[in-house]
Formats: sequence, C-alpha cells, structure tokens
Amino acid sequence: MKLKTLVLCIAAIFGQICFGLDAKGAESPLTADDVISKIENRYSVSGFSARFIQESTLKAMGITDVATGKMFVKRPGMMRWEYEKPEKQIVITDGDNLWIYRPGDNQVMVGKAPEFFGAGKGATFLSDIRIIRRNFSVSIANDKDGYFILDLLPKEKKADVAKIYISISKKNYEISRIGINNSYGDETVIDLFDSQFVTSPDSAFSFTIPKGAEVIKID
Repeated sequence: MKLKTLVLCIAAIFGQICFGLDAKGAESPLTADDVISKIENRYSVSGFSARFIQESTLKAMGITDVATGKMFVKRPGMMRWEYEKPEKQIVITDGDNLWIYRPGDNQVMVGKAPEFFGAGKGATFLSDIRIIRRNFSVSIANDKDGYFILDLLPKEKKADVAKIYISISKKNYEISRIGINNSYGDETVIDLFDSQFVTSPDSAFSFTIPKGAEVIKID
C-alpha cells in the first residue's frame, strides 16, 4: 500500500518552512493552487491594515512618482488608503461607492467602485482574496529567496490591467509586494509592511463630503 503524502514543517532561523514529501521521501513543491489556498487561509480574517510605499511609473512620459501612507481593509470589498506623502489624499470604498478626497484642494471625486476598480485595479483583491482565484489565471514565476512570486493574468482582458504579480512570504504567506502593469507599459508597485490583522469599524469605509468641497463625478 502506498504511503500517504507527509507534510513536514521545520522551524529554523529563517522562519517556518513547510513542504510536502512524496512516498519516496522527495520534496514535493507547492503548486500555484497550493499557494493561493495558503494565502486565502492567511487572509480569511475580517480585516487588516498595513503601511505602504507606492511607486507609479508612466512609461511614455518617463515619470515616476512615489507615495507613502497606510491602508485598511475589511471583507468584503471595503478599503481605505490614506496617502501621507507627497500630499495628503484619501481613497475610500465601501465596496459599492468610491470617494477620493484631496483636502489640500478641498475636492472630492465620487463614483462607483466596481467600475473604477475593475479587473484588479487598485489592488482590490486585498479586500477579498478569493477574487484572485475567480478573476485570474495564476502561475508561479519564481519561488526563491524566501518568496513566491505569482503572475496573475486577468481572465477578462482589459487594457488597463495586462498583468499583476504578487510577492508572497514563505514564512507567513503574507503579501509583501503587488505589481500592476497595463498594456501601455505603465507600472504601479506597492510594497506592504507592518501588517496587522485587526478589524476596522464600518464607519472607516464611508465618507461625508465636507461642506463647500468641490465634487467631481467619475464616469
């Protein structure tokens, strides 16, 4: 009778490394589906927050902008991005509505989140990791140096999101980097750090437009 697959977990100074062994004792590498399952399990909590550094490059213009701040997520579909530098800006969605507030200009852009965040823009899958499995074809591009790097190809092709890649820590299966590329060669890279798995109140994902603010509709 064949031996069942064994799972061996070794705690070492490099962190907790888990891998499978087949009946012959050889290491059985994780598949993309295995990694996605581990990410889904890690982010099965109701919410989390993290610091971020965002680098956006417009290839045609040769311009790269860097921004920093803090983000908050609550399942399903709620996100709040508080940009601190180079200028204050808040992007909020309750999963249906979207508000982009620029206090320096006393300006609020309003729209619908599904249209604005379609096909994975804005790293919306962070608000419900199950979106990855539903909306993307996933493959492992690299599994070295303590990270899995997954390529996510949208099942529904759109010009504004040609490919997304995410870096996953092998230690705890947390997402540390997100790269979003469009068909024009532009790229946005978001590094996440200091993640905390806490639940923010629903009120953090709604917005009251300040009196006198300029309101711009997003089509």
